[in-house]
Amino acid sequence: MSSSPSPTETIVLGGGCFWCTEAVFDRVQGVLDVESGYSNGQTLNPSYEQICTGRTGHAEVVKLEFDPAQISLRELLEIFFVVHDPTTLNRQGNDVGTQYRSGIYITSDAQKEVADAVIREIEASKTYSSPVVTEVAPLANYSTAEAYHQDYFLNHPNQGYCAFVVGPKVEKFQKTFASRVKA
Repeated sequence: MSSSPSPTETIVLGGGCFWCTEAVFDRVQGVLDVESGYSNGQTLNPSYEQICTGRTGHAEVVKLEFDPAQISLRELLEIFFVVHDPTTLNRQGNDVGTQYRSGIYITSDAQKEVADAVIREIEASKTYSSPVVTEVAPLANYSTAEAYHQDYFLNHPNQGYCAFVVGPKVEKFQKTFASRVKA
Protein backbone atom coordinates (compact mmCIF):
# COMPACT_ATOMS: atom_id res chain seq x y z
CA MET A 1 0.00 0.00 0.00
CA SER A 2 1.52 3.30 -1.04
CA SER A 3 0.89 6.47 0.84
CA SER A 4 0.04 9.55 -1.13
CA PRO A 5 2.34 12.51 -0.64
CA SER A 6 1.05 15.15 1.74
CA PRO A 7 -0.48 18.15 0.01
CA THR A 8 1.69 21.22 -0.22
CA GLU A 9 0.69 24.83 0.14
CA THR A 10 2.03 28.02 -1.43
CA ILE A 11 2.40 31.49 0.10
CA VAL A 12 4.14 34.54 -1.34
CA LEU A 13 6.00 36.91 0.99
CA GLY A 14 7.59 40.30 0.41
CA GLY A 15 10.17 41.20 3.03
CA GLY A 16 12.38 43.68 1.22
CA CYS A 17 15.15 42.37 -1.01
CA PHE A 18 14.27 38.86 -2.11
CA TRP A 19 17.89 37.70 -1.76
CA CYS A 20 17.51 38.04 2.03
CA THR A 21 14.10 36.43 2.27
CA GLU A 22 15.05 33.56 -0.05
CA ALA A 23 18.26 32.83 1.88
CA VAL A 24 16.33 32.50 5.14
CA PHE A 25 13.46 30.38 3.85
CA ASP A 26 15.81 28.07 1.91
CA ARG A 27 16.96 26.94 5.36
CA VAL A 28 13.54 26.37 6.95
CA GLN A 29 12.52 22.80 7.66
CA GLY A 30 9.28 22.02 5.85
CA VAL A 31 9.86 24.56 3.07
CA LEU A 32 10.20 22.49 -0.09
CA ASP A 33 10.94 25.21 -2.63
CA VAL A 34 11.72 28.93 -2.62
CA GLU A 35 11.52 31.04 -5.75
CA SER A 36 12.36 34.73 -6.05
CA GLY A 37 9.89 36.75 -8.06
CA TYR A 38 7.74 39.83 -8.43
CA SER A 39 4.07 40.27 -7.55
CA ASN A 40 1.15 42.58 -7.09
CA GLY A 41 2.06 45.17 -9.69
CA GLN A 42 0.59 46.30 -12.98
CA THR A 43 3.24 45.30 -15.56
CA LEU A 44 3.07 41.80 -17.05
CA ASN A 45 6.32 39.85 -16.59
CA PRO A 46 8.46 42.82 -15.56
CA SER A 47 12.23 42.75 -15.65
CA TYR A 48 14.42 43.49 -12.65
CA GLU A 49 15.38 46.78 -14.28
CA GLN A 50 11.70 47.74 -14.54
CA ILE A 51 11.08 46.73 -10.92
CA CYS A 52 13.98 48.93 -9.76
CA THR A 53 12.29 52.03 -11.18
CA GLY A 54 9.47 51.58 -8.67
CA ARG A 55 6.94 52.31 -11.41
CA THR A 56 5.59 48.78 -11.99
CA GLY A 57 3.92 48.53 -8.58
CA HIS A 58 5.50 45.12 -7.96
CA ALA A 59 7.11 43.92 -4.76
CA GLU A 60 10.20 41.74 -4.66
CA VAL A 61 8.85 38.50 -3.19
CA VAL A 62 9.58 34.87 -2.54
CA LYS A 63 7.11 32.14 -3.40
CA LEU A 64 7.28 29.39 -0.80
CA GLU A 65 6.05 25.87 -1.37
CA PHE A 66 5.77 24.19 2.00
CA ASP A 67 4.50 21.04 3.64
CA PRO A 68 1.90 22.02 6.26
CA ALA A 69 2.44 18.64 7.95
CA GLN A 70 6.01 19.81 8.75
CA ILE A 71 5.52 23.54 9.32
CA SER A 72 2.40 25.65 9.65
CA LEU A 73 1.70 28.92 7.89
CA ARG A 74 1.62 30.55 11.34
CA GLU A 75 5.20 29.35 12.02
CA LEU A 76 6.36 30.60 8.61
CA LEU A 77 4.85 34.01 9.33
CA GLU A 78 6.47 34.11 12.77
CA ILE A 79 9.84 33.62 11.06
CA PHE A 80 8.92 36.22 8.42
CA PHE A 81 8.14 38.85 11.06
CA VAL A 82 11.44 38.26 12.87
CA VAL A 83 13.76 38.40 9.83
CA HIS A 84 12.51 41.70 8.38
CA ASP A 85 11.14 44.99 9.69
CA PRO A 86 7.38 45.04 9.10
CA THR A 87 7.06 48.62 10.39
CA THR A 88 8.86 50.53 7.64
CA LEU A 89 6.70 51.48 4.68
CA ASN A 90 8.36 50.73 1.33
CA ARG A 91 11.75 50.20 2.92
CA GLN A 92 14.09 47.58 4.39
CA GLY A 93 17.32 49.08 5.68
CA ASN A 94 18.97 51.01 2.86
CA ASP A 95 16.65 49.48 0.24
CA VAL A 96 13.95 52.09 -0.44
CA GLY A 97 10.99 51.93 -2.82
CA THR A 98 7.60 50.27 -3.16
CA GLN A 99 9.34 47.14 -4.47
CA TYR A 100 10.76 46.60 -0.95
CA ARG A 101 7.42 46.76 0.87
CA SER A 102 6.38 44.22 3.45
CA GLY A 103 3.61 42.00 2.11
CA ILE A 104 1.83 38.70 2.51
CA TYR A 105 0.23 37.66 -0.76
CA ILE A 106 -2.40 35.05 -0.07
CA THR A 107 -3.98 32.33 -2.18
CA SER A 108 -6.91 31.47 0.11
CA ASP A 109 -9.27 32.90 2.73
CA ALA A 110 -7.67 30.58 5.30
CA GLN A 111 -4.26 32.17 4.64
CA LYS A 112 -5.78 35.64 5.10
CA GLU A 113 -7.25 34.60 8.45
CA VAL A 114 -3.87 33.34 9.69
CA ALA A 115 -1.99 36.41 8.40
CA ASP A 116 -4.48 38.83 9.95
CA ALA A 117 -4.39 36.93 13.27
CA VAL A 118 -0.58 36.95 13.44
CA ILE A 119 -0.47 40.69 12.69
CA ARG A 120 -3.12 41.39 15.38
CA GLU A 121 -1.07 39.37 17.89
CA ILE A 122 2.14 41.24 17.02
CA GLU A 123 0.33 44.57 17.38
CA ALA A 124 -1.21 43.54 20.72
CA SER A 125 2.15 42.32 22.06
CA LYS A 126 3.81 45.68 21.32
CA THR A 127 6.77 43.77 19.83
CA TYR A 128 7.51 46.83 17.71
CA SER A 129 7.31 50.47 18.82
CA SER A 130 5.77 51.39 15.45
CA PRO A 131 2.68 49.90 13.79
CA VAL A 132 2.99 46.93 11.40
CA VAL A 133 2.53 48.15 7.80
CA THR A 134 2.63 44.72 6.14
CA GLU A 135 0.03 44.54 3.40
CA VAL A 136 -2.11 41.41 3.21
CA ALA A 137 -3.59 41.03 -0.27
CA PRO A 138 -4.59 38.35 -2.75
CA LEU A 139 -1.66 37.23 -4.90
CA ALA A 140 -1.80 39.02 -8.25
CA ASN A 141 0.35 39.17 -11.36
CA TYR A 142 3.19 36.98 -10.05
CA SER A 143 6.21 36.30 -12.24
CA THR A 144 9.48 34.52 -11.57
CA ALA A 145 12.58 36.70 -11.25
CA GLU A 146 15.49 36.24 -13.63
CA ALA A 147 17.62 33.11 -13.21
CA TYR A 148 20.59 35.03 -11.78
CA HIS A 149 18.44 36.06 -8.77
CA GLN A 150 17.59 32.48 -7.83
CA ASP A 151 19.73 31.06 -4.97
CA TYR A 152 21.68 34.32 -5.01
CA PHE A 153 23.10 34.07 -1.48
CA LEU A 154 24.01 30.41 -1.99
CA ASN A 155 25.90 31.30 -5.17
CA HIS A 156 27.46 34.59 -3.96
CA PRO A 157 27.97 34.36 -0.16
CA ASN A 158 31.01 36.67 -0.20
CA GLN A 159 29.48 39.40 -2.39
CA GLY A 160 29.30 42.61 -0.31
CA TYR A 161 25.52 42.87 0.09
CA CYS A 162 25.30 39.15 0.87
CA ALA A 163 28.09 39.26 3.46
CA PHE A 164 26.85 42.38 5.27
CA VAL A 165 23.05 42.28 4.83
CA VAL A 166 21.88 38.78 3.90
CA GLY A 167 24.29 36.84 6.11
CA PRO A 168 23.22 38.53 9.37
CA LYS A 169 19.54 37.83 8.59
CA VAL A 170 20.33 34.16 8.00
CA GLU A 171 22.28 34.04 11.27
CA LYS A 172 19.40 35.70 13.14
CA PHE A 173 16.99 33.07 11.79
CA GLN A 174 19.34 30.23 12.70
CA LYS A 175 19.75 31.50 16.29
CA THR A 176 16.12 32.47 16.88
CA PHE A 177 14.56 29.42 15.25
CA ALA A 178 17.26 26.76 15.75
CA SER A 179 14.67 23.97 15.94
CA ARG A 180 13.35 24.98 12.49
CA VAL A 181 16.67 24.89 10.60
CA LYS A 182 16.93 22.16 7.96
CA ALA A 183 19.36 19.38 8.87
